This record gives sequence, C-alpha cells and structure tokens, in this order.
Amino acid sequence: MTEHPMTISLCMIVKNEEQTLARCLDSVADLMNEIIMVDTGSTDQTKTIASRYTDRLYMFEWKDDFAAARNESFDKATCSYIMWLDADDVLLEPDRERLRALKQRLSMDIDAVVMPLHLAEREQGELLFTSRRIRLVKRERQYRWKGRLHEDLVIPQGQILHSDVAVTHRRMQDHTLRNQRILARWISESGKLEGRLLYLHANECFDRKEYAEAAEAF
Repeated sequence: MTEHPMTISLCMIVKNEEQTLARCLDSVADLMNEIIMVDTGSTDQTKTIASRYTDRLYMFEWKDDFAAARNESFDKATCSYIMWLDADDVLLEPDRERLRALKQRLSMDIDAVVMPLHLAEREQGELLFTSRRIRLVKRERQYRWKGRLHEDLVIPQGQILHSDVAVTHRRMQDHTLRNQRILARWISESGKLEGRLLYLHANECFDRKEYAEAAEAF
C-alpha cells in the first residue's frame, strides 16, 4: 500500500504587498494543498492578487503584534503540516524541486522542519548572508508564535528535521518606521527595556545608523 504524501497549508500574513505577493505565490502555490492569507489592512491590490490564488482570505485587525497575526493564520489551517512565508520570500527553482521531494518523504514523526533563509545576495547571485528558521510544522502539535516584532515560533520539544530547502528573501520595502512604532509601544507598555526588547531596540538603532545608541544598547 502506497502512503499518500503529507498535505501542507501555506499560511501568510500580508499588508500592502502588491509588489511582491504574486512573485512569492507563483513560486510555491502549486506545491501547497491550501493557502491561508490573513490580511492586516491592505489599501492596495494585495487582496485582489491573493484572491487569484486562494479563497481562504481573512481580514484581521492589526494590533502591532506579528505573533498575534501569525497565530491567527495558523488557526485557519486544516492540513497535516503548516508552512509559513513572507510576501517578499521566494522559492527558486532548485528549492521548489527540493520541497516537492521533501513533501513526498514527510512522515508524521517529524514535528518541525528547519530550512535555510537566504537573506542577502550580490547582483551575480552570490550569497552574502544566510540563517536558518523553523519553516514547516506539524499542525496537530499546535505550535504558537511569540513576540510582537521579529517573532519566533516556540518549539518546546519534538523531532526536528534539518532540510536543504532554502527560502530566498528579497525585500522591497523599508519597515524601519513600522518597527520603531511597534517597539515604542511595546516598551511603553512594559515599562522597561531589557532582554529581548533591548536587543531588538539595539538592532533598530543600528539599522537607523544611530551607532552610538546601538553600541550602548548592545
């Protein structure tokens, strides 16, 4: 008896992503069994573009909290596994084939899959910076997101697979002002600047070229 390949829900949160969303979905939509799109307040053509790929489009009131929006998208998924992407991510052709192969060999003893994230390239395509992120999780484990900004999946335990399926990030927007606003609100509510908040504040200072403040924060 031949086992059926595992099904995958693609879960995304989007806002004003008309420049990049189709590029992202064109690179991955045919490999997904369903696409969950949570829109946090687009005023451009994002929702129109999304509707060409899925009828699972949901509105979610933006609360300056990325984890809340991502958890909302995960809650809508129905497949055996959940994959998440940002609108300015893309799977290049070799990684599409690797993902196709991965889907065939996924089994329910795998709880989460870590994939490389290619963050910066030279014009010739040479990689400058790469990291790794948990990108695919078993839905029934009900993993949750934590963190209003630069959010992370909380994976307390489970069987982790390290995959060679790379996601390439090609950012087209500058999110500095948005990040500053979220951080300022978070700091004012917590009443202190320490731990993860302090680290994120230091990174934002560095991105704004406020190097003295960044150095002190680091």
